[in-house]
Amino acid sequence: MAHSQDTHSHEADPACAVAHGEAAAPATDRTLVAVFASPVAGHLLRYAADLGYRGILLEPDAARAASVGTAAFEVVTTPPGDLDRTVDVVVTDHHRPELGTVLGDLLARDCRWIGVLGNPRHPAPHVAALAGLGVPAEDIARVHRPIGLNIGSRTPPEIAIATLAGLLADRNGRPGGFAF
Repeated sequence: MAHSQDTHSHEADPACAVAHGEAAAPATDRTLVAVFASPVAGHLLRYAADLGYRGILLEPDAARAASVGTAAFEVVTTPPGDLDRTVDVVVTDHHRPELGTVLGDLLARDCRWIGVLGNPRHPAPHVAALAGLGVPAEDIARVHRPIGLNIGSRTPPEIAIATLAGLLADRNGRPGGFAF
């Protein structure tokens, strides 16, 4: 009889009821800004929608922004004015010449979290780009790199999953972490 009781114990646990589809997930107030149109950005924004994020692609190159052509998420060429503590930012291409300028603009906002994709074994180009623009060291230190969980991801979908898992761990105060 105890087994029968255990199978129904989720009725008293709201999280379990959500996981079983018996209750709606609580509404979230989250925005994910993926910077620069890239395969990883597309996967990040698609998967983030399933996690309750409002998705925004920030692509400063107007021609690239126009070529994205999606109704699944907002596409902008400048950071929106409503970026606040509900916003996580992921820069998906650290080779773009406008990296420093875009990051500098985002650091001036009150975003909850800002990170740049990149191999931790290689120098972080955003540091030199931001320092060259006169961004203070304490602001540069707010930019996370590497980002995501260390799961050995290589493909754009895997990178997106690792990144989103890391953001969820961080938001939930869990040790999923960003350490490699």
